[in-house]
Amino acid sequence: METTPEATYQKFGKDVLFVGAANILVALTGLIVIPLFTKYMGAGAYGLWVQVMATIGLVMPVIGLGLPVAMNRFLPAKTDKGEIQEGFYSVLCLSFLAALLFSIAIFFSAEFIAEAFFDGATDIVRITGLIILLMVPVGACLGLLRALGQMKKFAIFIVSESYAQVALITVLVLNGYGLSAIVYGVLAIRAIEFFILLIMIIRQIGVRIPHFPMIKEYLSFGLPIIPGTISLWLVAVSDRYVIAYFLGASSVGIYSAGYRLGGILSLVAIAISLVLPPTLSRLYDEGKIDEVKTQLSFSLKYFLVFAVPFVFGASMLSERVLMVFSTPAIAAEGYFVVPFVALSTLFFGVTLILAQSLRLVKKTRIIAGTWIVTGLANLTLNILLVPHIEILAAAITTLIAYSLALGIMTYYSMKERELRFSVEWGFILKSVIASAIMALLIWMADPDRILSIIATVVTSIVIYAVILLSLKGFSSEDIKFFKGLFQKGS
Repeated sequence: METTPEATYQKFGKDVLFVGAANILVALTGLIVIPLFTKYMGAGAYGLWVQVMATIGLVMPVIGLGLPVAMNRFLPAKTDKGEIQEGFYSVLCLSFLAALLFSIAIFFSAEFIAEAFFDGATDIVRITGLIILLMVPVGACLGLLRALGQMKKFAIFIVSESYAQVALITVLVLNGYGLSAIVYGVLAIRAIEFFILLIMIIRQIGVRIPHFPMIKEYLSFGLPIIPGTISLWLVAVSDRYVIAYFLGASSVGIYSAGYRLGGILSLVAIAISLVLPPTLSRLYDEGKIDEVKTQLSFSLKYFLVFAVPFVFGASMLSERVLMVFSTPAIAAEGYFVVPFVALSTLFFGVTLILAQSLRLVKKTRIIAGTWIVTGLANLTLNILLVPHIEILAAAITTLIAYSLALGIMTYYSMKERELRFSVEWGFILKSVIASAIMALLIWMADPDRILSIIATVVTSIVIYAVILLSLKGFSSEDIKFFKGLFQKGS
């Protein structure tokens, strides 16, 4: 039976809500990790931990050859079990082989990498290589869940993995173990994660020895994404490597604490970007162009519902929150990073949504080119400015880079006339007005304890919603849509 547009929007909305909630739960584990490292092990240890996570975040999509992304473009419209098996196992085998070769290279070059970026911690670098060896096939397995539209399984899995990891870190830190033991623990969790995922997938689709008939099409779609992925990393993470090189691991820890707080908004953007590709690919391949445009318009509006007030609220609360979750020294130096990163993340989310139209028409080279330009600009500015202005320079260059990316992506996505969608500028203005009033009330409240901060956040959300409703920021269709998200059934 054909799915109605309303059912598609509700399914999409519920998936985003579910994945977004999962990402928020995952983010809470990050807030737990900050005080564990900074208060028990120091900013230097936290800086090394950030380097490990940043390295994994860079390498996974690159070593995966862009194949999981291609799988999410081509598999959602497939109904034949054999085609699904062939696509998945081709991606799994080829990406695992690439990860194995990379891990071997990391093992033999560990001393050089450690001296340059990890304060000489060679063992940490080598363990990171082993984690990557497991994370790449894990990414392929999670990619299949996304391609099949099984977002609840996907969300439950990432939450379970994150809380298992933070529980292990907590036990190890409180019992006096060092960073090496923690990274070994993460390796063990990743091994268990891969085993469980593979068993789940085998039970669902069975086993098949791949013959790689689709791999040429997958590679032609995925490989052009790799330069863009590297360059996106240059925008998102290279600042920490530059800071580590010029200022040391302690400065990375201070900067990362503020960056993590300001970057919480990325969880909403990532939730939307995880759910959108399979949904849009299916609609586009079925010729439902009007539904594609409506989906893109909905995504932008509902992202901004959360993004705009977050930028205002995080800017007002940054120093107080960092004081609670880290140390006074980190709060004093790291809080001014938050407004720049929060606004950058808003631009990043909008850019991800705009990029979907280019993915649909297979113009991934434009997306890659956008991130190459912005990545090189960000890296160059960081190298020039960080030695002089220190971590403030990294925050400013991050905002410049994401602004540039948004400008380029807007230009090229609007050239795709068939997929050009409407933007509700009136709603955006109303959201800014409501957020500004909310921020003023936060400034007047000036909470300084964890309970008062939580109370202020909850009150601020209510105030923002009331003001936006009073300004008629939502139509009756919007209200009906939001009510539908909390009703049973899809």
